[in-house]
Amino acid sequence: MELDGGKVANVTFPNSNDLTLFKVRVSPDTGYWKGAKYDFTFTIPPLYPHDAPKVHCDTQIYHPNINEEGNVCLNILREDWKPVLDINAVIYGLIYLFYDPNPDDPLNHKAAKLLRENRTQFGKTVTRTLQGSYHEGVSYPKLL
Repeated sequence: MELDGGKVANVTFPNSNDLTLFKVRVSPDTGYWKGAKYDFTFTIPPLYPHDAPKVHCDTQIYHPNINEEGNVCLNILREDWKPVLDINAVIYGLIYLFYDPNPDDPLNHKAAKLLRENRTQFGKTVTRTLQGSYHEGVSYPKLL
């Protein structure tokens, strides 16, 4: 009940008896990825809050901080995790990745390089992939 992603993130529990596994759908209202919906699976480890939750992107996406396997690069999921942080902090961190991707801490190095060197071309590539095209051998689903 306390999970809140504002207007751009919706939290659902596939199994209401298991609060350690849930879904978050992010729908950015601005930025490169505006207009589409992106699904993430959160898994809460047994030692939470001492261990960070595990987050997987279930939607194939061209993003500097999310790789083709759905791994998410967000500092609070790794070295910056502290037990005082909560799930809402992670949800807001994900939302922030859509508004301000971080090309300096990437999982998709080619996307990060393009973002750093040519923002216009990066935006065009994001748009093409959201429309369901292939890019560098990866097939992206039609999300727009």
